[in-house]
Amino acid sequence: MDFAKKNRIDLVVPGPELPLTLGICDKMKEAGIDCFGPDAYCAQLEGSKSFAKDVMAAAGVPTAACRVFDDLDKASGYVRQKGAPLVVKADGLASGKGVVVAQSVEEALAACEDMLGKGKFGAAGSRVVIEEMLPGEEVSLLCVCDGEEAWPLPSAQDHKAVFDGDNGPNTGGMGAYSPAPLLPDENLTEMAAKVAEPILREMKKRGHPFVGVLYAGLMIGPEGAKVLEYNARFGDPECQPLLMRLEGDLAALLKSCAQGRMDKNSVSFDKRSALGVVLAAEGYPGSYPKGMEISGLEQAEALDGVKVFHGGTKAENGKLVSSGGRVLCVTALGDTLGEARKQAYAALGKIEMPQSFNRTDIGGKGIARLARRQ
Repeated sequence: MDFAKKNRIDLVVPGPELPLTLGICDKMKEAGIDCFGPDAYCAQLEGSKSFAKDVMAAAGVPTAACRVFDDLDKASGYVRQKGAPLVVKADGLASGKGVVVAQSVEEALAACEDMLGKGKFGAAGSRVVIEEMLPGEEVSLLCVCDGEEAWPLPSAQDHKAVFDGDNGPNTGGMGAYSPAPLLPDENLTEMAAKVAEPILREMKKRGHPFVGVLYAGLMIGPEGAKVLEYNARFGDPECQPLLMRLEGDLAALLKSCAQGRMDKNSVSFDKRSALGVVLAAEGYPGSYPKGMEISGLEQAEALDGVKVFHGGTKAENGKLVSSGGRVLCVTALGDTLGEARKQAYAALGKIEMPQSFNRTDIGGKGIARLARRQ
């Protein structure tokens, strides 16, 4: 806040979820500074999974059936009663790591023990949401909102699991692409009417119009689309392919939303596909080393249509070194999804970082879906 005042900032766009849940947008509004993001009340849609479930129920948004627990014995009893598979989620913010898709009762009980018994995620896991596991395939729909209207951006598909073939624990995302054939452009308006606009109406009714990005993580299954979770911001790594496709003045769009008068004409989207692959530190999403030197970025970005986005890096003694688990997102445009994928992996191949890894199958599901249509 002090920085924004001192430097006469006239538009603030919070990136991470924590400042949003702490009320950065409320503070900026008090100071008369335009801020593209939800107030602290609305940010609970991401900050509390149980709050989001209550809002979805009130708004009539389809989602998985669930129960909420803060007592380990009661949670464990419910798991034994329901049987597996189940999804166990830390209620609060856990950097994308507080979700366990349990294929067995033992795995679900262990997740409850970790969160409620051992405090694995601190206060974020002091309450858990246990829900039915929905069959289907995930896709992300990000809507830009000005308090009244939810405007859907092109679809994207994230890859949450750490290893190829969607194996291993969930992460904050190992790569993404846009558009996702699972949710084509012609279905965006209808989907926004189903999963975003009812939320905006409900939040306005509660006296807190939603401004910012309402990001719906969807499961498309036999019963249609259901909401897995909401984020209250641009989520990585979906944001990178989306922004690669964006043309026009993003700042003008976001400022108009912050002022409650969305100007959709300020931007358009490239018809090409974009795909991003995350380069991560070995051990992520668990403990991982830091301070590995990174080289080859200039050679990567010399390739046509490539942009390397920094996630967990810092400059140290004139060198670029890693400072986080998800270090880079190497993103490329292509006339087809296959070409975007080929270019992104070619660029990634020019980057060197010790003790690093990446998934090799980003975009594979989308390419397979497109092939089935031909």
